[in-house]
Amino acid sequence: MSEAPELRDPKTIAGLIREIATVSEGVGRKVTLMEVCGTHTHAVAAAGLRQMLPPGVRLISGPGCPVCVTPVDFLDRALALADLDATTVCTFGDLMRVPSSLSSLEKAHATGKPIEIVYSPRDALLLARENPDRRVVFLGIGFETTAPTIAAAVAEAEADGVDNFLILPGNKVMPPPMRALVEDRELKVDGFLLPGHVSVLTGWECFRFLAEDYGVPGAVVGFSPADVMRGVADLLRQVRSDKAEITNLYSRVVSSQGNQVAARLVDHYFEPVATSWRGFGEIPDSGLGLRSRFAHRDASRIEVELPSPHEPLGCACGDVLRGVIDPPECALFGTACQPATPVGACMVSSEGTCAAWYRHERLTGATK
Repeated sequence: MSEAPELRDPKTIAGLIREIATVSEGVGRKVTLMEVCGTHTHAVAAAGLRQMLPPGVRLISGPGCPVCVTPVDFLDRALALADLDATTVCTFGDLMRVPSSLSSLEKAHATGKPIEIVYSPRDALLLARENPDRRVVFLGIGFETTAPTIAAAVAEAEADGVDNFLILPGNKVMPPPMRALVEDRELKVDGFLLPGHVSVLTGWECFRFLAEDYGVPGAVVGFSPADVMRGVADLLRQVRSDKAEITNLYSRVVSSQGNQVAARLVDHYFEPVATSWRGFGEIPDSGLGLRSRFAHRDASRIEVELPSPHEPLGCACGDVLRGVIDPPECALFGTACQPATPVGACMVSSEGTCAAWYRHERLTGATK
């Protein structure tokens, strides 16, 4: 869908900046807002929106990067699977450079391990068809947006009897970590810019608990500068009025209930499970595991020897993902940890907060 021209119009954005400044003055205190989508993180950084906000408004980033929140033991297991005989591991490219406890998929691939970059789960399924003598394991990473495509690949494998196609489940869903964020005693978030892509699938009503249970407002927004700034203005008005609700400012693509066809497909093959998030630990019902009747496709059931999991020394990616610190507050940011030599997942991924700050904000003094 093409964007309306006014969504990037400088005059429209300038008007929104003035509106934000006026509303902020009416709030009478400092307000912290969080965007929880990796695409929003990069949109904000690339457009320099953080520097356009008044001193009383702080915009921080949350756990919106699926590669970044994937815990190190998932990578450990993926590498252990790649060590098995007649087993090929398939992954999205973003995951290749993320450090495991001892190595990375990229380093293992360089030594000849059978690890393939694919662009979709179906690419992995096709590889399984072409190599019936090998077990092909797809690393299922992502939020609600990638889950339907993974479910569709499982459905096709089931229908066609491609028995050597497996999934290492790693998908996560956004509402549970957002509940963890509002309950985090180290963090005080006054409002959320809700994830646009996720909301297309889930619908905006799944976030109503923020307002109803915690009195924290949320706004679903798109990805243009005007979209984001309208969301900021809306959240500030809600904070000023002390009346929290969830507003849908992305109604051109987001509905209240989302894509029910995709939801039914995912629900048929997957069920909510507790899973670990980098920086958060284990969060109940925040992951998607294969249902028991599809256990024959679950690569996590394969016995492998795993190292004791540990994060890269000195990396503060977990605190960045929780919004406790901004990237420049990590001692490694911009020195040992850069895009060419990333230490942590937040610098590796194209959706990572540290990568966004390094590319667009490290010289601007954006931290407030």
